[in-house]
Amino acid sequence: MRTVFVGAGNVSIGTAKALIKKGHEVIIIETDKAKIDELSEEMDCSFLQGDGSQPNILREVNPAQTDILYCLTDSDQANVIASLVGRSLGFKRIVTSIRDPQFEGICHELGLSDTIIPSRTISRYLVDLVGGTETVDLSTVIKDEARFFTFTVKEENAVPVKELKLPAEARAICYYREGRFSHADEETKLQNGDEVVVLTHSKNMPALQERWQPQSAQEEPTERGKRKETPAEKGKSKEAPPDNVSRENPRGRTERESEKDRR
Repeated sequence: MRTVFVGAGNVSIGTAKALIKKGHEVIIIETDKAKIDELSEEMDCSFLQGDGSQPNILREVNPAQTDILYCLTDSDQANVIASLVGRSLGFKRIVTSIRDPQFEGICHELGLSDTIIPSRTISRYLVDLVGGTETVDLSTVIKDEARFFTFTVKEENAVPVKELKLPAEARAICYYREGRFSHADEETKLQNGDEVVVLTHSKNMPALQERWQPQSAQEEPTERGKRKETPAEKGKSKEAPPDNVSRENPRGRTERESEKDRR
């Protein structure tokens, strides 16, 4: 999986390190060169210096071949703008982090369904601890080929769940309406703006993404066939990096330099 992070804050770095350990490809966009220099000494990933809310910067990380774009800077406004720009460029999935809850409704109106409020998540966890319960790690219950898929209901899908005609081995299990959680069954009447959570077999993910994320599910034909080497493939090459490539990054190249090579 290929992921891009806008912003090199604590959440970005912690998540990126975990993904790298699992063998995923990670690219971090950051404006602070000093921070990039520091992180490149300890992280086996690519860095791109620049403003992640600028279209020309996001284009350099190849949106069509990126699975998730994480917008995790310290600025809510920057994260929302980067998310909207990323969506227009065709990123498959975008996660938007906001600190101020008043932006949540705006994000949903703009179609940014994967919006997170870190402080709220922490608060819920602490409240559960006081109540004598602990939040279950999803990795302990979502195993094998089980997957979660979420989508925001549009006017044409404002129908009872049974009329959604979901694939076999896919069930709508719950939904959020104006931020309130409710269980879903076949008779549940969905409304425009509801966020629906579907539990499904992994084989259904492409069909679900094509149906509810049509723009992001399509890849640009001219970009097909282009990809970066995997860590294993890179490990097989014993050639020394060119003199014009930064040696501060363990991978030996930045996104800008990779783009120049492709040209």
